[in-house]
Formats: sequence, C-alpha cells, structure tokens
Amino acid sequence: MLIPGLRSLLVNHIPRAIVLLFVALLFACGSSATATPGADTSSTSITPTAKTAAEPTPVPTTAGEAVARPTPLPEATRAPVTEVKPAGALNHGVAETGIFQGHPSEVSSPRIQYMSSSIGEGLVTIGQDLLPNPMIATSWDISEDFLTWTWTIRPGVQFHKGYGEMTTEDVVYSMEQFYIGAKLARAGILGDYYGFNDTGNSKTEIIDDLTYKVTNTKPWVPATVNEFSRNAAGVSVWIVSKKQSEEIGIEAASVDIASTGPWEVVEHQSGSFWKFKAVEDHWRQTPYFAELNYWTIPEESARVAGFQTGNLDIFTMAFDSLQTVEAVEGATVTGWPNGGQAGLNFYGQYYGKMKDGSDYPAYNCAQPWVSCDMDIESEEWAKAVQVRKAMNIAIDRQTIVDELLSGFGRVQSVRDWMGHDHRQNPDWNYEYDPELAKQMLEEAGYGDGFEITLTPAIRGAPAEVESCHAVANYWEKIGITVKIQNLPYATLRPELISRQYNGITCLTVSSRLSPIIGASNYTTDSTYSYGTHHPWLDEHIWDTQKQVEQSKIEAGELEIYNFIWDNSMAASLYVHDGLWPAGPRIDPDWRPTDFSDMKAPSGFEYVKHR
Repeated sequence: MLIPGLRSLLVNHIPRAIVLLFVALLFACGSSATATPGADTSSTSITPTAKTAAEPTPVPTTAGEAVARPTPLPEATRAPVTEVKPAGALNHGVAETGIFQGHPSEVSSPRIQYMSSSIGEGLVTIGQDLLPNPMIATSWDISEDFLTWTWTIRPGVQFHKGYGEMTTEDVVYSMEQFYIGAKLARAGILGDYYGFNDTGNSKTEIIDDLTYKVTNTKPWVPATVNEFSRNAAGVSVWIVSKKQSEEIGIEAASVDIASTGPWEVVEHQSGSFWKFKAVEDHWRQTPYFAELNYWTIPEESARVAGFQTGNLDIFTMAFDSLQTVEAVEGATVTGWPNGGQAGLNFYGQYYGKMKDGSDYPAYNCAQPWVSCDMDIESEEWAKAVQVRKAMNIAIDRQTIVDELLSGFGRVQSVRDWMGHDHRQNPDWNYEYDPELAKQMLEEAGYGDGFEITLTPAIRGAPAEVESCHAVANYWEKIGITVKIQNLPYATLRPELISRQYNGITCLTVSSRLSPIIGASNYTTDSTYSYGTHHPWLDEHIWDTQKQVEQSKIEAGELEIYNFIWDNSMAASLYVHDGLWPAGPRIDPDWRPTDFSDMKAPSGFEYVKHR
C-alpha cells in the first residue's frame, strides 16, 4: 500500500480517446513497421535488486598510488557491416523530446540525450567498468604531468547528407560550439579544458586531419575529461560538419544536422515525433531497422497503451507499469542496475559572489532553508541547516523505493555516489522520522510551516514526477505548503543555469565516472547549477579537480561530500534500476552504446528483428 494520500498524487490514466488518437497518429505518419514475426510468447521475469549496494567494480589503481600514465588505446575493431538490408520501423516512446536542434550551439537537455542515441557519436564511449573506450577518438595519449593530451580520431568516418569525411577541424569546431552555446551542463568546464574561454589556461592545436593536441597549465583528472567527451546522458558531445554550418548557416543546419551516428534525421515535428533513417554501411554498426521514430508521449498510460497495441516497440517505462508490460504476449523486460540516482536540489543557497564577482541577484534569505549568514559557524547558518535536515528526515525513502520503484532500486541520501558505494561514508543516511522533523521546524521558528515551490526536472527518468509528488506529500504532513510547478525541462533549465530559480527541484542524473564530476555543479564556474554555492565548496572542489593521484582524488571527494552531508546542502532520494521493455517484434538481447546512463534505452542500432 502507498502511504495515505499518495496514490492520488500519481499520474492518472488519460481518457481512452486520447490513447486512440495517439494510435491513429502513428499510422497517419506512415509507420513502415513490418509484420509481427512469430515470437516467443513468454516474458522475461525480473526481480528487484537487493536494497544493499551492488558489488562495485574494483578501482584500477591502488589508493595512495599515482595514476599510471595512460598509453594510447588500441583502435576498436570495426564491426562487420550487416548483410541484411535495414527494414521496418523501430518505434520508441518518450515523455518529452522537445524541439529538434542538433547543432552543438543550440541543443540543450533533455534533447542532448536523444541526439546522442541517434545522430551523434562522442569521442569516447563508457564501458560497464565506467572506463572510456574508443569511439570517434581511436586513442588519447596523456603526458606524465597530465598537462598535454594528444587525441587521434578515426579515419574514414563520413558525415550524413553527403558532407564528406570528418576531420579534426570538425571535431574542434564542434567542441567550441558546445562551449559557445553554453547549454551543455559542462560547457564551461569543456571550454576551460580546450582553451576556448581565453583565460590562457589551455590551448588546442590541430596537428593534421586526424590529430589534435590540447595543452593545459593545470592537470586534468581523466574522469572529468571522459565525462564531457562521452556518448550518453545529458552530458554528451557529438561531431557535426563545419562545412554544413558555414554553407547554410547554423540555424538551418541545426534542424537538418549532418553528424556521424548510425541514424540520420529525416523529419521532425515539435511535441510529436523525430524520424530518422538508418545509415547504411555505417563505420560502426548499420542498423537492422530502416527507420527509427522517437514519439513524444507525456502520459505513461498512453505509452503503455501504445506498447500493448504494438505501435511502440520500446518506451521509457514507469516501474508500476511492469506487470502490465509483462502481460503483453511476447514482451520482455531487461533490468540494468544503477540506472540513475534521484535527488533534491535546494536552490537559493547562493552564498558569496558569482564568477564575475557580482552578487547573486536571486539570493533571498527570507526562504527558511537559506541562511542570512554565510559563516558556517553562525547561528543563522545552523537554523537553515536544521530546516533542510528536517525536510530530509520527513521523507520515507524506503516507501518510495518499494511503492514507486516496485523495489527496483535502493535508498540513497547523498547523490553522485551511485556505483561508488563501497567508499562512501556509511553515516550518510536520513532515517525517516516525521515527528522529529516537526519538532526541528518548530525549534527553528517554523512551527506553523512555510511555503515552497517544488519542480520536477522532467528528463525521461522512471518515476521522476511521481516521486517528486510523493516528496510534496511528505512535506505537507509536517506543515509545509508545497506548490508543484509543472513545466518542460527546456523551460526550467535556463533559470537554473542563470541562478535565477528559487525553490527545490527533483532531479535524476546518471552514473558519475567519479563523484567529483557531480560536485562540479556546486562551483561558481559551472554552466549548470544545483542552486548551492559557497566559497568553501569552490576552494575544495577546485583543489580536488587538480589532483592526479587517486588517493588524493578520493580523499577530496569524501571531504566535499561530508561537508554537503553535515550541512544538508543537497540530498538524494534513491538509486533506481534501468528497465528496458522490448515488444514482440524485436529481439530483447541488445546492449547500450554507453553504460554511463542506463535510465533510458539506447543502442537502437543494435536492436534486431525477432
């Protein structure tokens, strides 16, 4: 049973007429789906993961030991081109795609993750061990002092739409456009690495068509560079044709982008669909399906209906739909551990100065969770900490995992440590205690409660909206009046980047290659912001980002997140598994392109007909 009043907060089933309208739309748009083949009628039975952390992959370096200088990685063997000509249409249902804009200077989340799983390819792809593997880059040689990176890219990679072979000029152009657009969450950090920000810290030199060199004045932790060079999640990069943008302009190129992935964009309609065609003789993998469609379907019930009728082959699925999905004849569901980690960002903690030295215009310490004194030893600071801790212990995380995730996950109190559980502080655990939470609010001077705005950051993660509504329900029970703000993430995100938002967001993120990567969202120089900034965080995060010894990196991460925990500056709710439903027309045995983001399906070029 859900807690009293919680079930009414969940997304209701939409009227049958809307479902029928969606089904009609699929056919009206000319789906080229092939006839359903004879399929295995049994569904795969999956069980929830244990609530304890999964056994982690061993860290490849010994604590206290300097990180060995990486040697150039061998070029990945090219997958043989499939002999079967692509056929049929693969239909994927998602909550929101947004406007199709594929140019690096224009694209923003959640569209980034959908671009990277279709038209785009990163420099690297992340394996199950969270280490990088070659993709567009075949090797990257790092000097012993971690200051010079020499990148070699893959020869013979062709752009879509006849724009010829990719070169390093296209790679550097694309990276610079991600920085200029400032919409990628790591745009500022990427720009600092490549030297696009003109601070003199770094410079990028093109050596030849297949080689470029980045020279820095400070060492870079490889995990940080790998994260903004990868092919998954809301932090992804891809290469576009510089020639296309110069010939027809960025705006025109963006809606018909020429990139290098196994899928080429054909047609799109905002708020409805994105349509792609298979790239035949693709260097990595020619898709088995001739067409890929991303359908924007905000309502879970409509996505489920589309799957039940066979009009969707794959969709982003809420956990409480599992039994319904498994009842579909021939359907299977594949479970992946560590699909994502959901947390709470307490915006308004804008302490100190912005990166240009000015005051934060949105700083407002009238909000109970924000201190009027940035001195962490002050009485005002302690009062705000007490409010945030009360709000955290008012949440029954285990019930959320059991009811909204159907047990497919585990409780987490501090975000960014999914997959690194073996070295986190075991004290990081908010015990559910609503009576103590009420008492703490009263002691802080808020016995009559207060009002807050709570906004779900809708990015396609399971239960991201439902769990946010559950949090609101728990806070209402201790006297806090919650205003739920529902709006597209593309509308919300600019406020977060500009540090203008005041309130609390529910945000689900993917695996961190190292926790320090998540910590970068708390620094003043980060493009994206978790709404919490303080000079102490800047100093210690920047210091840890410069370390190259694994033991020093890990010690810095622990110190930073102990500070975040002690001061309850941000929080987590849970870790969820990734559940990928596969309809009866497709072979459920396919693997993702990148393992750093498993919350939603990817690797569609590897999906075969059943």
